[in-house]
Order: sequence, then C-alpha cells, then structure tokens
Amino acid sequence: MSSPAHLSVTLAWRGENVAVSSVERALPAQSAESAREAVTAAGVANPLASLPAGAWEAVARAAINPEAVAIMLRPTAQEPAGLLLEENVEGATLRTFNTRVWLSELLPGIQPRTGMEVMDISDPQVVGTIEKGEPCAVVRYRYRDFQHLKDHVRQTVHSTLALNSYAASILGRKVTRPLITHPVEFTFEDGTESFHALVVRDGITRLASAWAVLAGPEADAARAADLMVESLFGGVARGKVDGRTLSDRLAAVRETWRHALADEFHQAMAAEEPGDRGIHIAQTYVVPAQVAVGAEGHPGHLLAPEDVFDDAMRSILASVHVEFKAWDSAAQNVEVATRALKRVIQLGDAPVAKESLQVVYGLAVGRTAPENLPREYGDSQLPGTALWRGIQLVHALTRPELYERLKDQAKTIKGGSRMSAKGFAELLGPIIDLPWRSAKKAVSKQARNAWGNGGVLTRDVLKEWEPALTDDFTTLVEPAMAGRVDARCTLAVAGGIALIADKLLTRNVGSSLMAPKEKGGVPFRSDVHLVVENLSAEDNELGLWTLALTANRFRADLLPENAQSMRQFVRRNRKEEESSAYVHLKVDLAQPDKIARDENGVPVPLFEWDVVWASDQARASEAYAEHRLRQFPSPATSSDSGTDVKEEQPSGAGWGSTGGETTSAESKPSDTSFSGSGEGIPSSRRAADYRRTLRSNLESARIALDGLTEIDSTAGSWPPVIESTDFVDLRQSLLDLQTDLENLRRNIQGDDPTIPVESEDEDEG
Repeated sequence: MSSPAHLSVTLAWRGENVAVSSVERALPAQSAESAREAVTAAGVANPLASLPAGAWEAVARAAINPEAVAIMLRPTAQEPAGLLLEENVEGATLRTFNTRVWLSELLPGIQPRTGMEVMDISDPQVVGTIEKGEPCAVVRYRYRDFQHLKDHVRQTVHSTLALNSYAASILGRKVTRPLITHPVEFTFEDGTESFHALVVRDGITRLASAWAVLAGPEADAARAADLMVESLFGGVARGKVDGRTLSDRLAAVRETWRHALADEFHQAMAAEEPGDRGIHIAQTYVVPAQVAVGAEGHPGHLLAPEDVFDDAMRSILASVHVEFKAWDSAAQNVEVATRALKRVIQLGDAPVAKESLQVVYGLAVGRTAPENLPREYGDSQLPGTALWRGIQLVHALTRPELYERLKDQAKTIKGGSRMSAKGFAELLGPIIDLPWRSAKKAVSKQARNAWGNGGVLTRDVLKEWEPALTDDFTTLVEPAMAGRVDARCTLAVAGGIALIADKLLTRNVGSSLMAPKEKGGVPFRSDVHLVVENLSAEDNELGLWTLALTANRFRADLLPENAQSMRQFVRRNRKEEESSAYVHLKVDLAQPDKIARDENGVPVPLFEWDVVWASDQARASEAYAEHRLRQFPSPATSSDSGTDVKEEQPSGAGWGSTGGETTSAESKPSDTSFSGSGEGIPSSRRAADYRRTLRSNLESARIALDGLTEIDSTAGSWPPVIESTDFVDLRQSLLDLQTDLENLRRNIQGDDPTIPVESEDEDEG
C-alpha cells in the first residue's frame, strides 16, 4: 500500500515566502507500551551499551518506532553490539544509533555557544556517572529545584534563538541533520524526585528553531521559549501524585500535548486548503536524532571513568564546532580552556595537588564566586574581589608546571601543532572577564582582541612569582621599583586586566596611530603584552603608578566614563553626582597623590594614549616629535624635538567630553502585570514584557526604555534585552514618531523657528 502523496506549498514567514517542498499528510501514531518495554529489555541485555533502566525508558519514550530500536539493540553472534554504530574519539569509543524521535521528548543541554556570556540563570552542575566501575553513557545535571530547571530551559531556548534561528529553513525542509543526543539524569538539591530524559548536546539551535516554527511567524524568541516550557512541563508539581512518579507525570504531560497537537493538525489538513498551522506541525512533530547509549574508555587513557563519556561527547562537539562549523572564537576559547584544565586535572601528571586544581577549575567555570576566594584559598588576607579572581587565575594557569601541560591539551583539542603565548592568552580572555561580562559587554570584543594580542602574559608573569596580597595596589609601587618581582608581576596582571577590561589598552591598529587621544589614538603601535611588560618595568615609575591607580579604581559593575566605546549621545542619568563618577585618572608623579590635574584643579582622565606613552616615554616622545615635524616642517618645530615629554603630549579633553553610562532607571512600570515587579523572575522574561509595552503603548515608551536600560546594565549579557530584528522595528517606529513630531512643529511654528537641542560631541572610538 503506497503512502499518501506529499504536499508542496509556499508559505509566508516573517516577510518572505518559503517553499515547503514536502509535507506529510499524516503524523506518526503513538507507540504501544509493550514496544517501549522491549527497548528497555533489549538495552539492558546489550553487553556493550551502558545505561541504567531509567535512561532506557527515556530512550524508549523518545523513539517514534521503538520496535526498530529494539531490533538494533539485540546482539547477535556476529555483532555483539547489535546494530549500534561505533565512533572512536580521543580516548574512548562511543556507541550510538540513529532514529527519529518526538520533538517533545527532547530537552536542550548546556549551550556552548553562549558559554562565554553571563546568564541570569546559572547552568546546572554536571557530573559523570559510572556503573560497576565503568563509564556510563549518562551524565547527571543537578539543579537547585524544579523551577531552576524550567527557567534554565527557557533561557537556553531564548538565548539560542536571539543568537541565531533556522526557522525558515526548518519550515521548508524539516530538521535534516540528526541531533546528537544522550540521556541525562535530572537531579535537584531541594529533594525533588529525579528523572531521566533525552538531552540534545549538538543541534540546540535546530531544536530551538523547530519550537520557533511551532510558535508561529508572529512569535518572538521569548514566546517560543515559553511555549516549549509550557508544553513539556505543564503545571506538574514536585512529589508523587496518585502513586505516579515525576517521570511518569512529565511523560503524560508530553503525550497529552502531542495528542492535542495531532488533533490540531488533522483539523488544519482536513480543510480544502491546508492551513498554515498544520504545515508548521507537520514539519516539526518529529526530528532525526543520533542517540548515544554506550561508552568505553581506551586502555591507557587516564581520565577518571566518570569523566570518559562527557569528555568523549565534548570531543565530538569540538571536532564539529572548533575545527569545522565553528562557534565564535570566544565560545571556542571557553570550551578549549576549561576542557584542557579538566584533562590536566584528571591525568594527574602535574606536580600540583588535585584539590588545588579543583579550586582553580571552580573559579574558571564560575562555580566559585569571587567573594569566596578567601575561603577557597584558606587565606583571610586574600581580597574577595573580581579583580583578584583574575589575578589568581592568571597566576595559577601560567605556572611553569601547569602552563606547558595546558597548552599541550589545548593543542590536542584544537587539532593544532603549536600554541604561542598569545594563543594561550586568547584562551584566558573570556574566562577572566566572567564577573564583568555584563557590565562591560560594550567593550568585550576589543578586550578579547587585546587578550589575543598577548594580554597580560609578560615574560616575567610566565616565570616564577607569587601574588603580593593587598587591597591597595599603590603599596606595591615602592617594592616593585626596588626589584621585587612579586610586586611587579602583581601590578602587571592587576593593572593590565583593568586596562584591558576598560578598553584603555587595546590591540591598536594602524588607524589609531597618532589619532587624537580622545578618539583612541596612540603615539606608537605595540603588542598589548609588551605595553604591560614595559609599564611594569622596575625603572618605570610612571608605568607602575599607572598600573597601580588603574587597579585601585577598577570596578566590575560598570564601565568608566573614559572607556573609549562610550558614545557621547548616550542619555545620562542626570541624578548621578559627578563626584561618584567612575573614571580612570592620568598620573602626575609631581603630585602628592600622583593624580594629574588641569589648570582648574580638575583630575585629568586617562586615555590609551597616556597608557602607551607611559610604557615607553622615550620612544613615544621621539615618535611624537617626528609626527609633529612631518606635520609642520619648519625650523621652529624641528628645534622643539627636545621638548619635555609632559609638554609634548597633546592635550586631552576634560571629563565633560567623555561618555557616560546610565546604570539605573528613574522609574519602573507601575502596571502590576509586569513580570519585572516579581522576585526571582529571569530578566529575559521581564525584557519581553517591556518590549511588548513599548510597541503597544507609545505613552509608556520612556518607562519601557528605562526598564530595558536598567535590565541591560544589571542582568546577564545574553540574551539581549532587545533582539536585532526587534531593534530595527523599534528604531524605525521611533524615527517615524520623530518625523511626525517635526512635521507637527513645522505646521505650528513654520520653518524659521528652531527648537534648541542639547548638543553632545560624538566619539568615534
């Protein structure tokens, strides 16, 4: 009996026509319980698969054809693994099979693409599992409670779609490439009953995009995320109900949702002209998946058994997204650096106690907060600050006994033959900036480029030294000038991190050379690590004081006013007092407090020009004199080549010409329907409310924009509070409103009168 002919149509999707080449007229039927039980029995009996019974039940529930899965799992004399596929990765063999699964039986894993971002909802703790001392093809996700799980799933889908979406492609062709999946045991710190489910490790964007198709062309990323959470979890509460486990009740919710969706599909397809909704369902109801069910460590591979499977999965992801279809560089660097550190810990060949390395790993991945530094290191004198977290990480990861081993592992993971100090510094960038990613996200790209240009890894920092503990970095200047290497390296790392994070030290390019200092100009070009090295030289008093004062003034919660990225038309919060402004200051060694002031006694802000000048004053003075000579080739100018360095530097603008940053909103929506007024609600959901308010009620535009600004300045750096597609529409609406207002003014006042407009200089930096 032949199957019904497929349907080909063209649908409108967000302003474009999508050709849907093949739409099935029927959906797969739900499987029988006996067929699912056969999968569990065959899986448990397979000697080369390694899943507990609960995980096999999750696999069986997900497969649309469990009878075929059971056949693949049954071993034969010729094939002891049945029809399982074998994939050899570094250190392990994975066993998998390909099948089609219900979309509604898949949960997203931790998204590596946003691993370098600060998220409102923290990732769960991930722990490998073993069975009879051997690796098990299951990892354990540990959440605080059930709500943490729901919020994390919502955030993952929302942030993924804000980054990228394949919705139009999936609508036209379905999901064509298998999602890489495996079972996960979901556990909870508050005692909520655990359960198993199938999780997507590679293909999270395709999974999220399929839900975006189901949500419809009018839905934004936040609505698609809400739909997934509502559909998969419903109103299920913790604890047993009617004797059913949490796993059973969640399975019932998902099956009920599939029945409702199938009814909706049949109604849409029964019409003379099939409805768009029916096609949305048909294209996303099931997806292809590669399911991992077994793992075997290779002889001589020294990873702990509980880490073999997860490392093997990460190896597969790295081979796809680091070597071929790459994540962006920051996401790659986070993955490579943390995985390399984990391998060094497990291999155990570094002459460093594992307990100490576990502390470093906790800092690197964000499990240990900066304020817990004194407790973790057992030293009450160690300041618990974000900057000291960075100092401790740089110090630990660049110790000679660890540095080469980390580079070797990173090379293996990336598939390269060598790694320079610059390459290693680039790996550190998105790990060091974790505490201030959100507050300083406007300059994160330039900061990470600076790390790729050597960062703070000077020659001395890569040698033997110990951090000089202090909460006042100016106390280290004198011992540094006396030749104490600990003091010099501490200043180099602390001040260098601060300068890079606040975009006062960048990977300067040709256009920066001799540009005005207010525009990010520099007197000469040099690699970042060489600038830091020269600043921290024991005979460079100006450079050491520049590092010390910058480190002292550094704040992790916002950008300084003299960060070169700040645009001059940014709306300031006029209630902010100038005395509380965050700004880095230029050094004047002749002053008692070492702070330069203008003729009015106002402190002079620091610019990158001043930082580079302080690193090598003789070279800078010579370069600037030559520049002036080329500009004004006259005897008077040429005779000025010996002018004092201080006089030769071009004057910079005062504070009034530097940009500001709004860090708080004056008002919030008074409407009680706003989720922004609730405790513990993710900022992504609050931002969605503010965006809807902005569109629907122009009278609330100021309130909505203030709310978005407040969230943007305090919440995680991803997903954005306004996605790029929304921003274009909103900006156009505001421009249209401005045009209408100007036309109205002309109708009232004519063309001659002008309305005074506050003027602010634009910074092109």
